[in-house]
Parts: sequence; structure tokens; C-alpha cells
Amino acid sequence: MTTTRSVRAHDRWRRALVALIAGVFSGALLFGLANPAAADTKSPETFPFAVQGNVRVAGDPVEGATVVVTGGEYTGEAKTAANGSWRVPVPTKDVPYTVELVKDSLPSGVVAPEGFAFTQEVTFGPTSNVTRNFTLGAAERTTTSFLDQFLSRAVNGLNFGLMLALAAIGASLVFGTTGLSNFAHGEMVTFGALAALFFSVAVNIPIWVAIPLAVVASALFGYGMDAGLWRPLRRKGIGTVQLMIVSIGLSLALRYIFQMFVGGGTVNLPGRATANIPGLGPISLSVTDVVSMAVSVVVIIAFAFWLMRTRIGRATRAVSDNPSLAAASGIDVDAVVRIVWVMAAALAGLSGVLWAYFRPGIKWDMGTSILLLVFAAITLGGLGTAFGALVGSIIVGLLVEVSTLWIPSDLKYVGALVVLIVILLFRPQGLLGRRERIG
Repeated sequence: MTTTRSVRAHDRWRRALVALIAGVFSGALLFGLANPAAADTKSPETFPFAVQGNVRVAGDPVEGATVVVTGGEYTGEAKTAANGSWRVPVPTKDVPYTVELVKDSLPSGVVAPEGFAFTQEVTFGPTSNVTRNFTLGAAERTTTSFLDQFLSRAVNGLNFGLMLALAAIGASLVFGTTGLSNFAHGEMVTFGALAALFFSVAVNIPIWVAIPLAVVASALFGYGMDAGLWRPLRRKGIGTVQLMIVSIGLSLALRYIFQMFVGGGTVNLPGRATANIPGLGPISLSVTDVVSMAVSVVVIIAFAFWLMRTRIGRATRAVSDNPSLAAASGIDVDAVVRIVWVMAAALAGLSGVLWAYFRPGIKWDMGTSILLLVFAAITLGGLGTAFGALVGSIIVGLLVEVSTLWIPSDLKYVGALVVLIVILLFRPQGLLGRRERIG
């Protein structure tokens, strides 16, 4: 009896220590993001908003012209690139700006027509960018064909779907092994992006080192949450509905803790602005987009190998299929669930980093904005199936981006959910799910 009590006491102390370590790490992370001395995000390259546009004469780009943007106490300027484009980051969108094309900076031979307005007024709307163009002469109107637009949006949709799949696979694993619909999964996505920001800005290390560290930090965050919260609740026999309600409360708490420390604005990760790759025709892809897609594919392939070929992966599939039978066959269900939480948090953290580059920018509620799409992808592919979550995510990503050809971009998420409802009316178990007997 004394030995049993000591073991239980040791287990409680170990769980409390793990939860304390996770809490201290999270507090240090958020403090580093909120401490101005630790992170200097006041340089123009890190401003979350921008005024941009083009300078053209008779349809041809004007290179080397100077554009000055003034608003409040801030003044920024930029020179037009070879394609006539320019971009000036600004610190806030709460003040009006004046955009001026400096007349004396126009190249020789470029003359503005009589009465041309060299200044324009700018007021931001709900978006983080505002476009103002200067056209110095009549230009031939060009249009983009439907096929070109479809190809461009389909590639963007594939990129978004692969990023979404990383988050959906982790949430699907958690549901398959525990039966929990984790509404705090969006905050795990946000945590990964904030961790990358902390390591790259506050600690000031290269972003290609900060991203793997952010994934590791996310995995530790998932381990701490399971050790300090979910496992004790499971051992007390709490039902899945009660656990879901706890996850909703945890989601709200984490979300507003993030806002309290990092504010309500948008902050960009280093290396966000990269040049587009030439020679792709109507498809517009930057180097960051290609790297994001490559990383997603490599991680998904590695995860598939782990799930199908390793002993732990096979044990995970056994627990997801039938926890009671897996326990009876000698599988340590608690250990498998712990590994699943670590894997799910790591994948969600990586998804958050890629989502920060795709949006672009980091915001306190960025994970919540795609949580409904994550659940839609899981349901569409089949509840509890990792590969179903992958297929569902790619379909949802394509539908979200391609649907903007016919509906306003503000409604693109609604289109994916409508298609989800239609498919479930004909196949309730999802695309890769299997029918289950009820009763």
C-alpha cells in the first residue's frame, strides 16, 4: 500500500512538473514577444500594412521613379522596379495617407499629360494592403483568360490545402485515438507561428533555424497540455462531451492570452517578401510558396511512412480503430495517446508557420480563422482517418481558392462548407471513412 501511494504521489508530482515547465516556456515565449527590448519590430520591413501600386506610361512600366507615402508622422518612399511596381510599408492603417509620384524622378523621355494628378489620397479598408496606380498615358486594356485564372487559383488552392492538411491530420489523430473534437487545435496552430516569431525576432536567430525550433516547442506544448490537463481528465473518466467543452474554454483562454501579450495587430515573419519565379506563365508562385509546398509534401510523406511502417505508427492505428482491443493485446494506450498529442501539436505548429506566410502575417486569432475548415476537411475525408484528412484538406483548399472565380472572396470559405454538406448528404461517413453500425 505504501509503495502504491508513493508511486501515485510521484506520478502527480511528475505531471505537475511537466505542466509547470510548459507554462514557464509559454510565458517566456509570450513575454519575449511582448517585450520591446527583446524584439524590435519597428523597422519598415516588419510593418504589417503597405501601400503599393504600379507606374506605367501607355501600358509600359516605368522603372526608377520615386513614390513617397506620407501619413501622420510617418514618411516612406520606394522606387519602381523593372515592372513598374512599388511598395511602401506603413506602421498603421488607422490614418489617411497621401501618395505622391515625384515628378522630377521620372526617367528622361517620360512626360506626364497635362493636368495629371501626381498625388492621391489613400484610406485603408478591411485589408492590410491598398493599391494606387499612376498611369501617365492611355494603355491598352488587357484581360486574363478564364483558364489562366483557374490555373493560378488551383495552384494557390493546392498550396493552401497542403498547409491545411498538416493541421487536419493532427486533429484527426487526436479524434481517432481519444474521441475528442479539440476546439483548441486552432490555438496550437497560432502557437507554432508565435514560437517562430519568438525565435527569429526576440532571440534573433535565422528563420531557417527558428522554424524547426518552433516545431519542437509546439511538440513540447502538446506534451505539456496532455500531461497537465487531458490525461488527468481521461483518468477521471470524463466523457467526450465534457472534454469538448473544456477544449472550448481552453481555446478562449489561450486566444485572449495571445492577444493580451502580442496585441491585435499583424506581424510578419522574416523572409515573407520573395520574388516570383519567372517562366510559369499565368501561375504566380514565389520562392516562399514553392518552399512551403515542398516542406508540406516531405512532412506528409514522412508522416505516412511513420504511420504505416513503424511499430508506434501501427500501434496508433490499432488504438484509433479499437482502444479496448488494443489495450487487451498489450498496447500501452496512454503512451500512444501521449505520442499522438505530441505529433498533433508539432504538425499544427508547422502548419501555423506556413499559414503565417500564406495569409500573410501572424495574428492572435489566426488559428481560429481556419479551425472550421480543419473540421470540414476531417469530416469530408472521414472522421478519425489521417489519410482522409489529407484528401479532405486538399479538396477544401482547392474549393476555397477556385470558388472565387464565381463568388466574392469574402464568401470563399462558405462555398467549401456548402460542398461539404452536399457530399455528406450522399456519403455521411466521408470519402475514406467506413460505415459504422449504430445500436
